Amino acid sequence: MLKELLKERDYLSPVLMSDGTAASSDSWQKRRREMLELLSRHSYGYTPDIPCQVFGKVAEHSGISYAGKVTEEKIEITLECGMGSFTFPIMLYIPKRVKKPPVFLHLAFRPVADRYIPLEEICDNGFAVAVLVYTDAVNDNHYMDFNDGIAKFFGVTHPRAETEWGKIGMWAYAASRVMDYLVSFRYDELDINRVCVIGHSRLGKTALWAGAQDERFWCTVSNNSGYGGAASSKCGKGERIDDFIRLGSDEWFCENFKKYKGELEDKKPYDQAFLTALIAPRLLCVGSAAEDRGADPIGEFFTTLNASSAWELLGERGLVCPDRLPTPGDFFPDGKVCYHLRAGRHFLSREDWNFYMRFLKEKISLGY
Repeated sequence: MLKELLKERDYLSPVLMSDGTAASSDSWQKRRREMLELLSRHSYGYTPDIPCQVFGKVAEHSGISYAGKVTEEKIEITLECGMGSFTFPIMLYIPKRVKKPPVFLHLAFRPVADRYIPLEEICDNGFAVAVLVYTDAVNDNHYMDFNDGIAKFFGVTHPRAETEWGKIGMWAYAASRVMDYLVSFRYDELDINRVCVIGHSRLGKTALWAGAQDERFWCTVSNNSGYGGAASSKCGKGERIDDFIRLGSDEWFCENFKKYKGELEDKKPYDQAFLTALIAPRLLCVGSAAEDRGADPIGEFFTTLNASSAWELLGERGLVCPDRLPTPGDFFPDGKVCYHLRAGRHFLSREDWNFYMRFLKEKISLGY
């Protein structure tokens, strides 16, 4: 059933080279470069290739958080490049009872405590949490406000060049600089080989772009990321490019992105399965909500299913699921690609976190 439904959608394949020949495990790195090029040129823009040194300074420290079970730190992350330096904060929460815990790098909307992050529960499950509030990297004011943060530091042309990066690229870049800090300065305390980048909605899109570009991320979690994230625009039932333009959030993407509005939405030279496939053969988890029409949950499921061919090409199990459409409550964790669909609307809930933690704990028990 699913094969027939997937075929009807006529998605672009992540395992076909640009010349139409089938990719192989030997040619996978070339295929990765092709897909990164397409996504950079047409969707997110190019990330500047400017060497930067990354440092971190602990600005605040507490050992009594959450009944004394968690060490809490505010850390100032500083980037030093040829044009100067830029600093932004993160919060780091480390459970005391676990030696070198795996880490969630959570791209967050607001500082904790926050309705989207049950911190005590996550730490009780044995995970550390690094929280990056996305607007500390660059604002989300919409309508082409590139006047602070990373945008100001690197400089953005006015008007932007067609392939110049948007804010999703900038937020993803900040996530990788946090990864730099963890790898360079916290390797004695944290399992830096098991860092999972996670985001919800626009930050789910960001988590996927971060995980696609930066292969140091052990796992990528996309929650309700929708269009520009885990959902293909082709045959899509959720947001469209005109919605981003109307709301001023087209600045999240590059200028070329807007060329594919209207009748060209289904004729792009790339597909969102390219984005998720770039995470292969690492761990990927995509979460949807049944009533989240804007994020197109069925579209997220089919895109995830399509991307699974990349894992299979590399000799891994991708998405393992029954031969039917998902229903609320479904959780498919058996492969290296996980999908779950819960009841309800657009939200990053405790139910979602518990699915993701269960998936990762099972993979850790298997040695991943």
